[in-house]
Amino acid sequence: MFNFSFDKRIIYIILAIMVLSMIVQYITSPGLLISLLVSVPGVLIAITFHEFAHAFVADKLGDDTARREGRLSLNPLDHLDPIGTVLLLFAGFGWGKPVHVDPRNYTRKISMDKCEALVSIAGPIMNFLLAIIFSIIYYGIWKFAGMQFIDTTVGSVVMTLIASTMSINVGLGLFNLIPLPPLDGSKVIMPFLPYNAKTWFRNNEYIFYIVFVVLWITGLASYIISPAIGAVGGWISSLGAAIWGL
Repeated sequence: MFNFSFDKRIIYIILAIMVLSMIVQYITSPGLLISLLVSVPGVLIAITFHEFAHAFVADKLGDDTARREGRLSLNPLDHLDPIGTVLLLFAGFGWGKPVHVDPRNYTRKISMDKCEALVSIAGPIMNFLLAIIFSIIYYGIWKFAGMQFIDTTVGSVVMTLIASTMSINVGLGLFNLIPLPPLDGSKVIMPFLPYNAKTWFRNNEYIFYIVFVVLWITGLASYIISPAIGAVGGWISSLGAAIWGL
C-alpha cells in the first residue's frame, strides 16, 4: 500500500513566499500601503471575534480546552496567527490561530460531528454578524451625520475604516467556509456526509491540503472567492442601508 506523508509546514513556507512578494508590492506603492494601514483595525476585529466565537461555542458544548488555554478572550494577541493575519491584511482572506478542542468533552446530547460543525461554523457566523453590524453603523452615520461629517477628514477616515472592517469580515467568513482542511468548512460539512465519505475524507486529508496549496499558488482561491465576497458584501451593505430607509 502506498503511503504519502504531507508536511503541513510546506503550506506555510509557500504562503510565506507569497506574502513576502505581496509585501514588496505594498512597500513600493504608497497607495497600497495606506490601504494596508486602514485594514489593520478590521483584521484585528475579524480574527479576534472569529476565534473567540469558536472558543465560546466549544465551551458551551462542554469542552473547556479553549478556556484553559486562555482563548475565551477578546484580546487580539491571544488569537493572531502570523501567516493567516498577514494574508488577511494583504489578500483580504486568511485565518487566526486555531482554537484547540477536545471532542471527547462535548455534550452527548448531539453527535460529536454536529458539535464540531457548530464550533466550526461559529467563527464565520460571527464574521457575518459583525459585517451586518458595521454596515448598520456605516449607513446610520450616513443618515444622521450626513455629508457634512463624511466630507471632513475625520469623517472620511471613520467611514473608510468601517467599510474596510465590514469587507474583511465578509472575506474571512466566506474564506473559512471553503470545505478544505484546515478551514472551518471542512468540519461544517462532516455531519452531512455518508459514513464512507467521512472515513475517506479523514483518511485522505492530505489530498485536500494539496488542493488548498494549489488554489493559492495558481490564484484560483481569489478567483473563486472574490465574486462571493462581492455578492455577500453587496447584500449586507444593502441590508444596512434598508434598515435606515436609504
